Amino acid sequence: MSEQAGVRKKGMSIIRKMLIALIGGIAVGLIFMNIRQGMIASGNEAGWQTINKLLFQDITSADGVGAVGIFYIIGQIFMKGLQAAIVPLVLVSLSLALCSITETTRLGRIAWKTLIGFFVFYCCGALIACIVAALVRNAGGFNVTIQDTGLKANEIDAFNPLAVIVNAFTNNIFASWSTNNSILAVVVTAIIIGICMQKLGPKAEPLKQVFMSISEIVNMWLSFLINRIGPLAIFCLIVRTFAIYGAEYLAPAATYIVVAMITLLVTCCTLYPLGIFLTTGLNPFKFLTKMFKVGIFGFSVNSSAATLPINTETNLNELGCSREITSFVLPTGMTINMNGTTMMHMFAVTFIATAAGVHVTPANMVTMALLSICAAAGTPAIPVAGTTMIYTVLSGMGWTSDAFLLGYALVLAINRPVEMALLPLNVIGDAAVNVIVNAKEGELNKEVYNS
Repeated sequence: MSEQAGVRKKGMSIIRKMLIALIGGIAVGLIFMNIRQGMIASGNEAGWQTINKLLFQDITSADGVGAVGIFYIIGQIFMKGLQAAIVPLVLVSLSLALCSITETTRLGRIAWKTLIGFFVFYCCGALIACIVAALVRNAGGFNVTIQDTGLKANEIDAFNPLAVIVNAFTNNIFASWSTNNSILAVVVTAIIIGICMQKLGPKAEPLKQVFMSISEIVNMWLSFLINRIGPLAIFCLIVRTFAIYGAEYLAPAATYIVVAMITLLVTCCTLYPLGIFLTTGLNPFKFLTKMFKVGIFGFSVNSSAATLPINTETNLNELGCSREITSFVLPTGMTINMNGTTMMHMFAVTFIATAAGVHVTPANMVTMALLSICAAAGTPAIPVAGTTMIYTVLSGMGWTSDAFLLGYALVLAINRPVEMALLPLNVIGDAAVNVIVNAKEGELNKEVYNS
């Protein structure tokens, strides 16, 4: 009896720790935000700079000379530990998955079901965001006065979403493996290696064994990182985000931030469970309950790639998905499924256009949605990628005047909370498609799923 209780307690500990870290991080972060505002308002900016240098300062920047940055260091060590495992995890897991699928026709079937699943959720998310954004706009919620934030939005180059097709293929596989900026190229390379290993059969067995050993090492490292360091790192990341943010950026466009975040989180809790129920008949609440910690983790670290390890573990051990299908669907989704990003684009572009004095029509929204889906699926590896790609949608609409660029600069300044809220939509969407494909292929362990 006591042994069973101990196992149950151990199984629940990581979820409880992450939830405590999230809630505690937000609470402490808001306290530091208020301290920051109060000290600056009272003229004691030097006092805040002392606190900032001790706890939050980016010590790698020019301003970080002589700073300690305790929270920054802890957060960066954790994030870099996760990022270091991304390329080997994607490469070996996807290659082994394709190598184990002996039927070429089955591989094609899985790929098409995966792509269709992502596209359908893309369209549903865009439609929801369009409707809510239109309602808020018509109610006058986006009628705000644009403020100059000092950011130069026009420094960001335009990006052709179709370039993703060219960038998916590399002329130097080792160069693409040496950076996290070419994950789509790593995915394509892994697919090629996996299919070749499958065709070679016994001749490729030595390479297969090497990949299996690498997979075991990476999984052991990630398990330690997530379970032992994850909660503390999440707390530090959340506190630092709120502490250095400042309420002065949140106030000018509070309606956009609040509406976008609420819509993203509600959609995450309804669209995917409903999609699973309609396509498979499975209990949607089981899915939502088990994916809760993955959503918290994604919200905290704000990275689909960093969330891949815990997402994979949850899909295999708690949702009953097969390893070979999971190893294909989740890395693919990590690179092309950015449903939350598309929804954010619909809100942001409608907000910017309205603030610039343009009436956004339903036809405009359809065009915006198509541009956003292409842009989100081909988001380049640049800082604040989803927010930066708003400029691609604006460019595609021909909205590049000074008024639009000023509105875009404002969104760049205030969009961090929305970026955090869209991440759970992306990673939980990957898992939803994975469950659906597994169920359709007869590979889902329903006993594990319903446990």
